[in-house]
Amino acid sequence: MKDISSNFGSMVFNGAVMKAKLPASVYKALRETMRKGRTLDPATASTVAAAMKDWAIEKGATHFTHWFQPMTGITAEKHESFIERDGTDRAIMAFSGKNLIQGEPDASSFPSGGLRCTFEARGYTVWDTTSYAFIKDGVLCIPTAFCSYNGEALDMKTPLLRSMEALNTQALRVLRHLGSDAQRVTANVGAEQEYFLIDKEMFLKRPDLINCGRTLFGAPPPKGQETYDHYFGSLNPRVSAFMKEVDEELWKLGVYAKTRHNEVAPCQHELAVIFTTSNIATDHNQLVMETLKATANRHNLACLLHEKPFAGVNGSGKHNNWSLSTDTGENLLEPKDDAKFLLFLVAVIKAVDEYQDLLRVSCASAGNDHRLGGHEAPPAIMSIYLGDELTSILENEGKSTPADFCALPNALPAFKRDNTDRNRTSPFAFTGNKFEFRMLGSSFSVAGSNIVLNTAVADALCQLADALDGGKDCAALIKETFEAHKRIIFNGDNYSKEWAAEAARRGLSNLKTTPEAISQLIAEKNVTLYESHGVFTKAELNSRHDIRMEAYEKTLHIEALTMLDITKTAIIPAILDYENKLTNTALANFISDRLTPLTETLVKNIQALESAALPENIKALRATVDALELIIPRNSWPMPTYGEIFASFSGL
Repeated sequence: MKDISSNFGSMVFNGAVMKAKLPASVYKALRETMRKGRTLDPATASTVAAAMKDWAIEKGATHFTHWFQPMTGITAEKHESFIERDGTDRAIMAFSGKNLIQGEPDASSFPSGGLRCTFEARGYTVWDTTSYAFIKDGVLCIPTAFCSYNGEALDMKTPLLRSMEALNTQALRVLRHLGSDAQRVTANVGAEQEYFLIDKEMFLKRPDLINCGRTLFGAPPPKGQETYDHYFGSLNPRVSAFMKEVDEELWKLGVYAKTRHNEVAPCQHELAVIFTTSNIATDHNQLVMETLKATANRHNLACLLHEKPFAGVNGSGKHNNWSLSTDTGENLLEPKDDAKFLLFLVAVIKAVDEYQDLLRVSCASAGNDHRLGGHEAPPAIMSIYLGDELTSILENEGKSTPADFCALPNALPAFKRDNTDRNRTSPFAFTGNKFEFRMLGSSFSVAGSNIVLNTAVADALCQLADALDGGKDCAALIKETFEAHKRIIFNGDNYSKEWAAEAARRGLSNLKTTPEAISQLIAEKNVTLYESHGVFTKAELNSRHDIRMEAYEKTLHIEALTMLDITKTAIIPAILDYENKLTNTALANFISDRLTPLTETLVKNIQALESAALPENIKALRATVDALELIIPRNSWPMPTYGEIFASFSGL
């Protein structure tokens, strides 16, 4: 791509295209609809649909789809061609306003948590006018919300849009007391996506990667990430070619792909995008994940988005950078010595403290359970990192002081030091003018965490607005709110045993496993929160609880079946073959003394896992097989080892 500017967004029916393709009155009506998040009237929709169809055909599209995000964690699409009959034997290309606005996928075939029965198939997709349509693989994709026949949300987008509206409503109430003339407040998100790339040939030789997305077996290699020479290192040529194509594909789709680099673990990388609204950021992150996997396949690679594909090295997260802005261009989390910044800051502190359990729920999964608590992933204990200066200001110990300059050799320019450092162990850290939520897993939709953040902050702002409506002094309200919720602030090492003990004394949540976390989704206080702001109904929350628990149980079941299959059909034959080769050799007794106890343990582990697909049984079988891997010769081991996978494509 020689000219990035002219190609950026070339596959998006964006504002510039709308202005060029639509009559002025229709364009104005559509932009107003998009700005306010309303539905289109039928006449306007028909005109927009005709222009969108003509533009898409010019770009080579033959089909359209309502692109939506069901509770599967990935996107869904049903392609319809533009072809219609014209009353003769000829075909015409048509696309109506009704086709644009509303579709009807089968609602019974997607996870519904009991909201829909098998025989109740009707569901609807409805165009989300706040997110641009785009062309992907020759198909016009229309971002939509997905709901049941009775109107219950069956997707991630519907509650996200509801939470954004709740946040806007309550934030404007507070701003009115502070003299702001802003008309809209928006939550903005910039997602950092971590992922692994391995050679596809290696991937296809690992049934565990194919079925589960992670290695269920694998002994530590002689060299993993101990020397940290992969982090920010020069890119392997294959990785570089892959990343260039990913950027180009994302730019065409209007995704602001900005940063790319090698991550800490061998074969691990990261892609970060520029901030946009939390709704569009969610759409874009789904496109990022789809593009990473599709592009990897074209390069004879496999992209792994599991949270912990390899034990003993860093897992992959998704850092959700979150901020608040007004339609006047103001960042409400930009540090200033004024009441506005401090009031919105304490609102976030209050929200995270009161709904720390929901934030943990938003990043709970079987995969993320393997990642949290080590290798730069935050622990399950929720806390906020503010840095010493902001904490000091809120404790009324002093005003902000200008950042000083770092001393460097004369040949280098001096640079201004930030007021706070960065804390890589904190789950929720203030990083200058935004918060970074680091607990999300790599495969997650960012919608879940932003639904929680938007709704919880909306609730905090609602309570602050009520207090201001009642005549409460703003400065006193800031101090009172901070004092009530400062237990959530921790600026130290979140991995330390001392912090775990201190967090318990403070009464902070520590939901270590996914089942523990998900149970909190339907706690009374959380149901009240969501219902009071119109984000979820109790029925919708119950359905999501059931969907999440079922997904967790199915993951463990699939992992158990995969482990048993590999062990019985590959590992045990390799052991027997090796033992036969050793017969009557000088090493027979030596190896037998090591193999026999492990083999006996292996049989017990298999029996235990056959009885119950529990995490501890999965872990026990893995430990035994990994020990066997260190005894069986490399040429007899039935799968590529960690060392072979890393060495074949680590870029080191």
